[in-house]
Amino acid sequence: FGGSSLANAERVDHVANLIKRQISLGYNVRAVVCSAMGKTTNSLLSAGDFALEGRVNIDALRTLHVAAINEFGLSDNVKNEVLGLLDECESLLNGVRLLQELSPKSLDQLVSYGERCSVRIMAARLNQLGVPAAAYDAWEVGIHTNSNFGDALLLDDTPDKIASAFSSRVDPSVVAIVTGFIGHDPNGRITTLGRGGSDLTATSIGAACNLDEIQVWKDVDGILTTDPRLVENAIPVPAVTYDEASELAYFGAQVLHPIAMQPAMKKGVMVRVKNSYNPSHPGTVITKEKESEPNSLVTAITFKRNVQMVDIVSTRMLGAYGFLSKVFAAFEKHKLSVDVLASSEVSVSVTLDKKSRIEENDEILDDLSPIANILVKPNRSILTLIADVDKSSQVLASVFSSFSRMGIKVQMLSQGASKVNISFVVKDEDLDFAVKNLHKCFFEGNCTFDYFPESEVIESKSTEKVA
Repeated sequence: FGGSSLANAERVDHVANLIKRQISLGYNVRAVVCSAMGKTTNSLLSAGDFALEGRVNIDALRTLHVAAINEFGLSDNVKNEVLGLLDECESLLNGVRLLQELSPKSLDQLVSYGERCSVRIMAARLNQLGVPAAAYDAWEVGIHTNSNFGDALLLDDTPDKIASAFSSRVDPSVVAIVTGFIGHDPNGRITTLGRGGSDLTATSIGAACNLDEIQVWKDVDGILTTDPRLVENAIPVPAVTYDEASELAYFGAQVLHPIAMQPAMKKGVMVRVKNSYNPSHPGTVITKEKESEPNSLVTAITFKRNVQMVDIVSTRMLGAYGFLSKVFAAFEKHKLSVDVLASSEVSVSVTLDKKSRIEENDEILDDLSPIANILVKPNRSILTLIADVDKSSQVLASVFSSFSRMGIKVQMLSQGASKVNISFVVKDEDLDFAVKNLHKCFFEGNCTFDYFPESEVIESKSTEKVA
């Protein structure tokens, strides 16, 4: 359950009763992974910034959590445990204020207090409702990571540690309420998995324990055809494959963590994305394969704003080998991660997201200048269609016809190796218009151009073959 599903005492109570209802429907719930309540993570990040300016105040966070404790009439033990964590948080912030330093390690510990308070309140509320539950910090059930604070990766032996913890330490008759988003490095220091890491915590536990289903509860009716904040008519997608879900997440969809699908994919565990505000909706099922819909060209539209596009054109003779290897060696040296790529023998175009930027006078420009001319284009967006590769010709025809009518110029085109995504790079200023019009065409039956339906294309091919 994400932060919006646990925004306040009312929402915590709603989720606790939802869990109880799932158990009454026959689900054997082994674990529930919880994020921090509401905007707690953002509040803690802001508190860190204020501490650097000499101010420490977490009164609003105390009020949020104490209000929930009082609303449910939880025991003094629970109240003291939560208040003890918040006192520890305040002490950390005072240390930041005095030292005028907030390292990535300290920042990870700071934001961890949200999840650690949340699970204790949730477990206590479930016990009140007659559901046996116990709160666990993630490292207590095997979530171990490397020491890349702020964006840590799970260690290879994490699945074995999770399986061992649940078989030896977690009573099968008790629901484990586990902190999402956080873990321990080999030295026992708190790390975070990056924004949305609670999804990865949930899928890792579900896969390691060989469960039948992992449910990810959000504030929308599953995975939608595009961002509902941009397109009001976005609709839920009944089913997607693991590959499609991964591509959607990577290219901007906010429903799932970009790498959250990997544990489920390895074990073949079904993932279901549901809405905690509308639990009766079936949501979206994510599996290895899905039935193809004959009249559907595109599954969903997603996008990333404010990326850089970099054109790198070789200045060497045509046919000279080693150009691409030198380009990517430079990117590796400077730790620049590429989103989308299109290449030929003498040129390559790539996009870089907000975390990987090339600025004026960066060393990578000096490294590449002897072999290439480099042009950096800011203010670009990646528009990605999750589509059926067998219908890619129809998809491309439809998109380019639409773009031509709208006067939108495609800066770059790439089809991923997974064969489920087609990405277009456009100017930031054209993105909203492009997404809205493509959604009208592919999902609302309102195209601004004419294209041949699949049946007509097949009939045309058949006639030509006979002739």
